Amino acid sequence: MVSRTPCIRTPHARAPHARAPDTARRSERARRAILAASMRLVGEVGYTGLTIEAIAARAGVGKQTIYRWWPSKAAVLLDAFTSAAARPEREQGVPDTGDLEADLKRVLRDTADEFADPEFEAPYRALAVAAAADAEVSARIRERLLEPARERYLRRLRSARDAGRIAPDADLPLAVELLTAPFQQRWLQRTGPLTPEFTDALVEQVLRGLAPR
Repeated sequence: MVSRTPCIRTPHARAPHARAPDTARRSERARRAILAASMRLVGEVGYTGLTIEAIAARAGVGKQTIYRWWPSKAAVLLDAFTSAAARPEREQGVPDTGDLEADLKRVLRDTADEFADPEFEAPYRALAVAAAADAEVSARIRERLLEPARERYLRRLRSARDAGRIAPDADLPLAVELLTAPFQQRWLQRTGPLTPEFTDALVEQVLRGLAPR
């Protein structure tokens, strides 16, 4: 009888040049695809037609991948919008050339141009719908979008007050509301176009109320 030596199998060694998959890079690609898909879809179908399933299909991922990172379609859209809207000049705040009226007019005119951009308008209107229906979403929008913008205006108004351009007892948070609320109301309710004439008149009216006496 011929004896057989047991065959011991050893694991195949990985080729020296082979690399393990970069899961971090793959996850980042998926995340970017999901954010881009949500922005495109909301422009096509609106907020009510937007679903996690549709975002997943457009991004080429499973819906569980989305739920692993975001609890809802509103959360996806908010991340997508804030990523798309992030610009270095926003972080620098309202310009300070020494001419408060010119600086505010420039910012509101630029903002009006952004609000007229279809890529901006559709997701922002969708977020407004989401905020009206969900207090938690509203709080997150306020924290991530509205408060940073409000603080940029406040910094510029404080600088103007320190320079004696506006009344020392002026209520600056209220002044910011007076500048931005009519702008947003006109846009949300579509009561009129956000023209340069409108934004300039808005700045002039507010600054008349803030002028030193």
